[in-house]
Amino acid sequence: MKGTIFDIKRYAIHDGPGIRTTLFFKGCTLNCQWCHNPEGIQAGREIMFRPERCAPECWDCVPRCPKKAIRREENIIAIDTEICDFCGECEDVCAYDAVAVIGRDVTVPEILAEVEKDRIFFDESGGGVTLSGGEPLAQADFVMPLLEALGERDIHTAVDTSGFVPYEILNEAARKADLILYDLKVLDDSKHRLFTGQSNKIILENLQKLSESEVEILIRMPVLKGLNDDKENIQKMVEFLVPLNRSWRIYLLPFHRGGEGKRKRLNRKSPEVDFEVPSEKRLEEIKEAFSSQGFHVKIGG
Repeated sequence: MKGTIFDIKRYAIHDGPGIRTTLFFKGCTLNCQWCHNPEGIQAGREIMFRPERCAPECWDCVPRCPKKAIRREENIIAIDTEICDFCGECEDVCAYDAVAVIGRDVTVPEILAEVEKDRIFFDESGGGVTLSGGEPLAQADFVMPLLEALGERDIHTAVDTSGFVPYEILNEAARKADLILYDLKVLDDSKHRLFTGQSNKIILENLQKLSESEVEILIRMPVLKGLNDDKENIQKMVEFLVPLNRSWRIYLLPFHRGGEGKRKRLNRKSPEVDFEVPSEKRLEEIKEAFSSQGFHVKIGG
């Protein structure tokens, strides 16, 4: 059994308690226009090209490509992703780090060998391993045995999920993991469909069901000016969460523009909306709106 990841981030301090190693899985069930990790949306491998690093006097990658998917085009290369098989030959030969294959297959033993290197940080800080993405539960057949193996080694696990998965999968992951990081974006279904490509009905239903269990859940809300920072949305969130009768922990994650450059390098279209960073004042107001209901709120990861 293999899973597909696009990154392993060590010494992560915003993906759960303590110092953590975060695994980023390829493939997502949503397509959020503001996504900070657009390389995690597609399930398969991709080519990321940084044209500003491509040296016009080089061209080493052109003859190296076995599929002839790379050609010279004036002073830069062009990559035909229709015939590219993501073999990585171009990445290996590029001396300027202009081309990279995003996504690699891994096994559970390979992941365990990697995370064991960081155990000293987990033990000293109360940290562990976080499965993120993308949507890790889109690769449930790999994630479940991975969670079991990590649990057998007494390594704390967290799963960062959009909640847009069948409840049976979410519930199984919640029983195997120590913590669920649950993304809650916007309550208005039409807005959710417009900006993520999917309805939020399953997401809300899944959170209601999961909240009836003893699973530890932390709500993470990306905050974008003009999308979900308005009083109406915050009030709807409060009205949704209060009846679930939990002492909710909520992390407000201010939007940042880190995904913009990645989208260009992946040759993706820019979002239809120019999303903006919320002001510190507005973030404090949102924090107070949740805190006034007895929730424990933090700005940032």
